[in-house]
Amino acid sequence: MDDQQASRLKQVAYNHQEPAWFIEKRLAAQKLLLNNIDLPQMQRFKFDNWPFFSKHDIDLQIAESIEKNTVTTNEFNVLQIGQTTCSLNLPQKYQEQGVIFTDIFTALKEYPEMIKKYFMTEVIKVDEDRITAYQQAFVNAGLFLYVPKNVEINIPIKADLVQDSRSETSFNPHLLIVAGQNSKLKFVQHLKTIGSCHNTMNMAVEIWAEDGSHVEFSSLEEIGKNTTLYFNKRANIMRDAYVEWAVGLMNDCNTVGNIDSELIGDGSYAYSKAIAVTTDKQHVGINNRVINRGPHSTGLINQRGVLLDNSRLIFNGIGQIKHGAHGSKADQQNRVLMMSDNAHGDANPLLLIDENDVIAAHAASVGPVDPIQMNYLMSRGIPFDQAERLVIRGFLGAVLDAIPAVDVRHEMINILERKLINGQNRYRKDQK
Repeated sequence: MDDQQASRLKQVAYNHQEPAWFIEKRLAAQKLLLNNIDLPQMQRFKFDNWPFFSKHDIDLQIAESIEKNTVTTNEFNVLQIGQTTCSLNLPQKYQEQGVIFTDIFTALKEYPEMIKKYFMTEVIKVDEDRITAYQQAFVNAGLFLYVPKNVEINIPIKADLVQDSRSETSFNPHLLIVAGQNSKLKFVQHLKTIGSCHNTMNMAVEIWAEDGSHVEFSSLEEIGKNTTLYFNKRANIMRDAYVEWAVGLMNDCNTVGNIDSELIGDGSYAYSKAIAVTTDKQHVGINNRVINRGPHSTGLINQRGVLLDNSRLIFNGIGQIKHGAHGSKADQQNRVLMMSDNAHGDANPLLLIDENDVIAAHAASVGPVDPIQMNYLMSRGIPFDQAERLVIRGFLGAVLDAIPAVDVRHEMINILERKLINGQNRYRKDQK
């Protein structure tokens, strides 16, 4: 980073009306990039030559003001297209209970002390690797959700985040969710792309789950094929808190990402579920990690992948029980279905145990669709292709059934069905 680049970033952020302390955090992170800080690590997956960094990184747009609807609707949702928040609905009753829900840049101005405390300080730290430094330096969209102590939100919170690839521009959204003691929420994220320009996307999610809180985070992701995507989803989980991830990776692009759960408190619980469907020449690498730090904590991982065409998918399941986490449990499943002879899939379980008096187990498999299940369905008159899709849907059911928003769940199933039908047609064509 030379003085000219730093000066430009500073001026753009100033024009964006950001507070001085946040501009300094951007500049410090950009300086880390100059020092060639390492990329994140991922076993058996090479991505160091991927184009994660864009010449459009510094571009920031001042979004037009919107009117937040807090009275006339019971829906709890937001729509962001690129850097612009198009609509945001926060029901009046939750506003009266102290819930905060706004875009990340409004939060910088209206709730600076909370952003200073939680934004890339404890859950994701700016100096971890090159990607985290990049996120802090060039974040250009995102949301802040705060649910106070003892508040239960009984409807799903829906966030539609749209990458605007109608022009060349990087998309670096950041979601910050703070769940107070004994609070409860369900957050449903839907990521998609409009346009076909070649772009980068760097997505970060931070969840701070205080004592006794309950957070269910679901995500349907269908990013376009001309994007290079990196995501980092992480939660710090305190005493008796519960965090469940349900991530459906239906992207068409090359993707690398991390899902991390830090079980810090006594009795904390994490269940990390992910599915991925890969097509064409797509390469996808996922680290799904749960670290038991607190005693009597439970960390579960369930990953399922379906590979079509010439794609490649790597699932690394990492369960780690730290010294002092006695009475804890770590269990994981990593399973991959191969729908093409040309696809390459790996399911790599890893257990790192530094404590006695614990329970730890893992399972992994890579193979074709179960022929017994296929024969059962076909013997009842179901055609081969349909039977195959039914078996696959059941195989992926753990995540599909965990999506609380019915319309999002149906959309995920529709995307899955479309991908499988297209893959079956291509496979049949190649066999001729």
